[in-house]
Amino acid sequence: MPRIPGISCAQAIRALEKVRFVVIRQGKHVVMSNGTIRLTIPRHNPIDAFTMGSIARDAGLSPKEFLKLL
Repeated sequence: MPRIPGISCAQAIRALEKVRFVVIRQGKHVVMSNGTIRLTIPRHNPIDAFTMGSIARDAGLSPKEFLKLL
C-alpha cells in the first residue's frame, strides 16, 4: 500500500508551493518548477496514490516530508 494517499490536484499544488515550486502553466495538467526540477501534475480528483508518490519523489521529498506539507 502506498504511503501517500490519493489527494486532489489543489492539495498537491498547495503542498508543493510550500517548498518553493511555482506554477508555470496550466491546462489538462499543471506544470510546476523550482528552477531546476519540473513537475507535471494531472488535474484528476483524486490523483492516484502511486502517481502522487512518484511526483513527491521527483520533487525530492520523502513520503513523510510530503505528508507534513499537507
